[in-house]
Amino acid sequence: MSAVEAADGLLAHYVALLAAVPFLAAAVASWPVVLGVGVAATLTGAGFALIEPEMSLVTSVNVVAIALATGLAVAVASVRQRQAERIVELTKLASVAQQAVLRPLGPQVGTLSVAGRYISSTARAEIGGDLYEAIDTPYGVRMIIGDVRGKGLDAVRLASIVLGSYRHVAYERADLRAVVADLDRAVARNVGDEDFVTAALVEERGGTLTIVNCGHPPPLLLRRGAVIPLEPPAPAPPLGFMPVVRPRVERLEPGDRLLLFTDGLGEARRDGEFFPTADRAWRLLGHGTVADGLASLETALIEWVHGRLDDDIALVLMEYVGARTGTAAAVPSWEVGAAES
Repeated sequence: MSAVEAADGLLAHYVALLAAVPFLAAAVASWPVVLGVGVAATLTGAGFALIEPEMSLVTSVNVVAIALATGLAVAVASVRQRQAERIVELTKLASVAQQAVLRPLGPQVGTLSVAGRYISSTARAEIGGDLYEAIDTPYGVRMIIGDVRGKGLDAVRLASIVLGSYRHVAYERADLRAVVADLDRAVARNVGDEDFVTAALVEERGGTLTIVNCGHPPPLLLRRGAVIPLEPPAPAPPLGFMPVVRPRVERLEPGDRLLLFTDGLGEARRDGEFFPTADRAWRLLGHGTVADGLASLETALIEWVHGRLDDDIALVLMEYVGARTGTAAAVPSWEVGAAES
């Protein structure tokens, strides 16, 4: 603009355009930089005004307008900078809150190799209610994966309630159905009429796998190159709606892997095409350690959706390496009472 003005002659016809300069800087720069750019633009405009043979009123008003635009642009940049700093702070707080709820898993829980992974759908300070846990109890290794309806602190609060209850009752209840009943009551006491938590609970006891499902995507069993969805014997509603679950029981083989995931994985898509989880699961998850498998799955998923996810995703991958030496015959938790009577 300065070059155009200089080529135009002694009359300052384009000085007013300099008012746009500080606003352009305010879009990307901090307020001190914007102030410096604005002062430079004001001085440049004043210089062109002074070289006019006779300074016009219009030129004088234009120079004043540049100065006013500088002040306004500095204010805009200051507000934008404070908002950016607050977003960074909230993102850190969200990460701390999420980590306080979701403890690191593995690498070994009982006889199982276990890894967990949380994939956030956004870089902003939004946190979801996806949850997971794996603990070694007197009734075998027990795992839960769940998804709270909604996002934000309310979702994290409910996720923490579910996990807190689970970490207690998983040690106390021999029957997984009793664990579900306790969790359902905990959710019902703390949610509104339209809130709920989908969940899948898994128990490994001496090579016997027991699964109960409360409206959650079924886990995938990876065995000798095959991928088997472990659908429940009968559907059940999520926690909060008094689910009546029927266990599914599978006999595990050494080397079997089980993938637990939330529905963000099933909903990940590009151009309307969903990520082919079942088709690619063995190739992505069947190599290296369980942590290596989850890393490969995340990389392939992010590449598939071009870095844009619609929902957070929680993943848990476990591998059965074989029963402990001297382990008694496996009895599913829902039959423990009958076996002991």
